[in-house]
Order: sequence, then C-alpha cells, then structure tokens
Amino acid sequence: MRVNAICIAVCLLQFSPAAVAKPLGATQSRLQVPLEDLDTTHHQHVASKRLHGRFLHITDLHQDPHYKVFSSTDEDDACHRGKGTAGTYGAETSDCDTPPTLIDATFKWIKENVRDNVDFVVWTGDSARHDSDEKFPRVQDEVLDTNRLIADKFLETFGDGRDLSIPVISTFGNNDILPHNILLSGPNKWLKAYTDIWDKFIPEEQRHGFQRGGWYYVEVIPKKLAVFSLNTLYFFSHNAAVDGCALRSEPGYEHMEWLRIQLQFMRDRGMKVILTGHVPPARTDSKSLWDETCWQKYTLWLQQYRDIIIGGLFGHMNIDHFMIHDTKDIDLLLFDGKSIAPPRALMDDEFTISSAGDYLGDLREDWSGLPNPKHLPIVMDEEELDYSESNKDPKKNKKSKKDKKRDKKKKELKKFGGPWGERFVVTHVGPSIVPNYFPTLRVIEYNITGLDDLPRWSNSVVNNDEQIDWLDQEEEDLLNINAGEDSIYADNGDFSTEKKKKHQKDKKKFKNPTPSNPGFIIPSPPSKDAPPGPAYSPQSLTLLGYTQYFANLTYINNLELKSEGSDNEVDVEKWRKGKHGGKVPKDDDPNPHAFHYQVEYDTFTDPIYKLKDMTVKNYLKLAHRIGQYKPQKGDRVKDGEILEEFNVYEDDEGSENDDQNQISISENETIEDTEDHDIDAEKKKKKKHTKKKHHRKEKNRVWLSFVQRAFVGTIDKEDIKSFDDGLEKHVQEPLVPVPENGDGLHNLEL
Repeated sequence: MRVNAICIAVCLLQFSPAAVAKPLGATQSRLQVPLEDLDTTHHQHVASKRLHGRFLHITDLHQDPHYKVFSSTDEDDACHRGKGTAGTYGAETSDCDTPPTLIDATFKWIKENVRDNVDFVVWTGDSARHDSDEKFPRVQDEVLDTNRLIADKFLETFGDGRDLSIPVISTFGNNDILPHNILLSGPNKWLKAYTDIWDKFIPEEQRHGFQRGGWYYVEVIPKKLAVFSLNTLYFFSHNAAVDGCALRSEPGYEHMEWLRIQLQFMRDRGMKVILTGHVPPARTDSKSLWDETCWQKYTLWLQQYRDIIIGGLFGHMNIDHFMIHDTKDIDLLLFDGKSIAPPRALMDDEFTISSAGDYLGDLREDWSGLPNPKHLPIVMDEEELDYSESNKDPKKNKKSKKDKKRDKKKKELKKFGGPWGERFVVTHVGPSIVPNYFPTLRVIEYNITGLDDLPRWSNSVVNNDEQIDWLDQEEEDLLNINAGEDSIYADNGDFSTEKKKKHQKDKKKFKNPTPSNPGFIIPSPPSKDAPPGPAYSPQSLTLLGYTQYFANLTYINNLELKSEGSDNEVDVEKWRKGKHGGKVPKDDDPNPHAFHYQVEYDTFTDPIYKLKDMTVKNYLKLAHRIGQYKPQKGDRVKDGEILEEFNVYEDDEGSENDDQNQISISENETIEDTEDHDIDAEKKKKKKHTKKKHHRKEKNRVWLSFVQRAFVGTIDKEDIKSFDDGLEKHVQEPLVPVPENGDGLHNLEL
C-alpha cells in the first residue's frame, strides 16, 4: 500500500504543471526573484487573496538603547562611551549590540521589500541586549520594554499597529529574561509578562498554556500548516533552574509531553508542522547545547512524526549553518537508568570565532563519516521504493544478477533508513541581526501546490473545539498503559490490537527492549501506507530554498578612519573589538550611505551548494561534500585559485583592497586518498576508529564556502584558510547503519 501511494505521489509531482511554488513575477526557468524587484503595490492588493509561498525568518535582534555612535568598541566601553569606531548602524564584527538605528532601518527595509510577499514570520528570540556592561547593568524593566518595543515593530510592519495582517510566531531567547539563561518552571512573572507583550501573536485559546510553560502554535494556513513556538530554555543546558526532560517534575518533561500530544493531534487532522525555537539542539561528540534527555526525546519525536514535520528553525548561535541529527543515536534505555549518556561538555553560551570554528570543524568531521549519498536514487521506481524483503520470489533458490544488484542497492539504502534518507533529520540555524558579523535575515520559500483556494489566516479565527490540554490528554494516555508491563505505545488508531499482540511476543524475545518506565510513552511511527513527509519527498509544503540577505555595514557606515595605536593588534580575547579596532574616526560627523540589505546568496541559483530543494536527501548530499577531505573534482580549489564567490562581500562602490575577502590557495603538499567509510551491518555494535593524516594540496570549495557563509562573509582569506590548514588530523568514525531488526533502537517500531 505504501509503495503504491508513494508512486502515485511521485508521478503527480512529476507531471503537475504547478509542482513548484514560483515567486510572483517569476518565469518557469527561474525559481527566485529578489523581493525588492517585485511590484509591492500589486502585492498589497492581492495579499489577502492568495498565498505567496514565502516566509521570513529573523532572529537575535539584541537592541541596545545605550548605544552611541563613534563610541569605543573596547570591552570596557561596549559602544556606550569613549571614542571609537561604533558606526551609525552598528559596529560590525564586534561584540557590541544593535543600535536602535539598525532596528528601525531593518524594519523599514522589510516593510518596503518583504512584507507584502510573505505569508508569515518566524521570530526566534533574543531581542534584549547582552549584560556586557557593568556600568549599565540590565534590569527587568529594560528587558521587557525592549521586547515590547520590538513586538510593536512587528505589529506595525505586518499589521496596522493594532492587529496583524499575517501571523508572527515569536519565542524568547536566553537574554530575554533576567538573569540571562535562568527560567523557572511556570507559571511565573516572565511568562505572564510575555503573555501580555505577545498578546497579538499568541492565539487566545492558547494563552493559558503559554502562561504555564511558554509554548504555543499558530495555524498559519488553517487546517494545513502549523508553526510551533518551543520554549527551548527548558531544554537549555545553561539553565541551572531546570534539570532536563526525564523527570515528571521538570518543565522540560511537561514541554515534551505537550509537544508529543500536539504532534499526534496534528497528524490526526492531516496537518504539517514547522518547529521553531531559540536555542538549537546542537550536539557533537564532545559538546551540546541541550540537556541530553531533552535531545533524546526531541530526536525521537522528530523520527516518529517524520510524516508531518517539515523542519526546524532556530537562532542563538549567530552563525549561518545547518545540522543533521542521526536517529541511530536515540538511546531509549537512557530514561530507565539502564544506559548512561557519554559525557558532553556545555557549548559556550556565546560563541567566539574560535569556538564557532571548532564547532564547525566538529560538524565537518561528523559529516566526513556519512554514508555516500550517491546511492540515494534521484527518481525512484517501484522496486527502489520497496526496499523490504517482501518482493523476493520464494521459488527461486539462486539469485540472478538483477536480484544481486537490487539487493546491493537495498543494502546501501538501509544505511540511510530507506531511499528518502529517513534515518536523518535536518535543523536550520539562522544568523542574526545583531552585527557580530553583518546583519542578516532569511526569506524561505515553500511549495504551495494545491493550496491556492484555501482560506487564509485571520487573527479572528478561533476554534476552541480543536485544542487539546496536555494534562487532560496525559491522563488519558496513562490510562492506556498497564503499569505492570513494559508497553510504551500511546493508544491511537494507528496502533492496532494485532500490533499490540505482536509487541507482547517480541518482549519474550528481547530482554529490556524498551524502558520499563510506564510513564514514558513512545509515539507510534507513520502508518505503513503513509508516503514520506514533506521533509523527505517533494510535495505540498516542502521547503524549496531560501535567499539570505545581509547589510554591508562597512560600506553603509562609511567611516573615515585613522590609526590610534598599533594597526597590527590582534584581538585574541573573548571580547571582540571588531574589524576597526585600534582606529578612530577622522571627524565627528557621521556620513553613512543609504541603508539597504542585499542578496548574500540564494539556494536556487547557488553553484556551490547545488541544493535542488531543502529536503533531507539534498542536505545529506551537501553535508557529504562538505565533509570530504579529498573533494571531488568539481568541489576543489587548487593552487593559486581564487574563490570568486566572496566578491559579494566587497564594498558596493569598490574598495582599495578588492582582494581582501578572496581566498587564494598556494600550497605544495600532497593529498592522501581516503576511501568511503561504509560498513556492513554486522559491525554496527562496534565503532571503528581509524586515524588518517591529510596533507592537502586541493582545498574543499564547499567547506570553505560553508565557513565563509557561517560568518556572513566577514572573515578574511587568511582566517578562512586557517579553518582548513589547522585540520592536520581527523578521526574517521563511520556512521553505523540502521539494524535490519531495529535492535539498535531497542526494538522501537519506526
């Protein structure tokens, strides 16, 4: 059944003339048109009548009411006093926060170029400044007033100042509370305050739940698409007021239960979901941002609800990147005390370039061990879609060459959890408005095939009958669990009596296949006949790609500087003075250029990433290319070659140092070949570590571009090269393929 459903879906998408949501004014040969090139007057007229297939992601605004132009960027001054290079619109590449002028200019640009071309807005928190100046300590009123001001900006930009015309999904960050990082379980004064500040953003019927835990969702396309706002501070390892997601007494546990119940509710209604939050679930072999029990539950939820979850959008880290979660890392026995999570250090609360570089290097090392995605088919026929053993002919004792070839292909596909890559999950982290690098924002496009005639979102639409209180549902779930047995499946229509009987038989075969904790409920996976979700297979609501915009503050601020002290001073401390450290303005009169955002890159025409869309399969291919220490031919940067992509970051009207941000490679080392590290299923229980030394003559163009984009083009060629030159060694650790019988996941039905 599932094979037939998938085949029909694939055929419909291939032959449908409206299979891709095209921007307004776009031709069939071009998927992306810059928003500023569109006729905004026309879109104001049609905005309420049709979907545009776009939404805005904006994060980490960090407005600083104490910012002063031409103040010092030194740590002791923090752009609040002294004389220095703090520009009109911010001190780019420094640790100073955002001046009100940049906030005002950003919303003005959004209003003129974005507002009338998007369907909703994702705002992932951290609007208040950092607590970085002892002479101006943060106080509660300032934090709340700043957030109220930013909320009003959204209301004025995407509404009439009183009501919204499109939904805005807000969440708070670790700096939107006091002291930063610390949030007690609700109800509390902070949740009550934000219920009032975000009165126009939170649906009325969910305000009670928000006051309890800081979570809610909005049906941005009624009965089709919901965007969830997660309170990631209850998952955040730096929040000393809470303790993970394993104990029922913890708000993180309650939050995960709420999320599980609401995801099941969405599945039952045939809806799809985008998850948003502030702190992303970043996790490497050595460090993490979330408590491990929260990461485990969240990843399990993503796996079990992969048929409805489109993706996750987060902020906090300020660097532009994505992460891939491997569901083989799910350890159910962690919740039963029968397994101990390997120790991981806390990631830095605030990243420096050095710590961010280490983190990106860890991601690359992880990705170097991904199975080779060349085995993932581009277009799948029925045999490729059915990678089970059910199509074997029992009468045949000897396999033909065709059978052997097919079996080999299926074996490779199992390393990905099937032809759609369902073993893996992708999370997107957006870079920030605060100019620690350059201010930046993202417009994401999604497929609106078949959604033209649907009713649009309205802030007056309330359906109390379709809301579920998690406490009521939890009691119902627990009634369906026999406390004396190990059954851990939520009782729903997809989990039939026959499956329950089969589960009881399976328990006799395996000792401790699942946690014995009767309160730990594992959601049922997608039904067997359900097609892959929009995160895996192109379909309605699949994310198609994005355009990254940035404001070149070096050009816009237009500072005329003179040296004061040593020009060769290197900023090695945790606090960054910025690219103009050690200089002062020649005069006291600012003369900025007109403010604007411009395209940094877009995934529709990008020759580096080559993303056909934002499905997991395409990100697996990209991650694999980034992870190659011997890149394939088209991804190499050879001796003396300049990586021309980075010309985009030059000053708009030229510069005396036109080659400042270009990468020139001139090394004479040789490179040692590396093999694809695919391993057989019988090796799944043992990780194999092999150290290889990489002497590189050919640099990886995709990796260097990934690093350059992570820092929004603000680091020079020598710093970019250092990301590659410093990797003299790396440990190859192949990913373990998904076990055929699922015992690596403790007999979890996926």
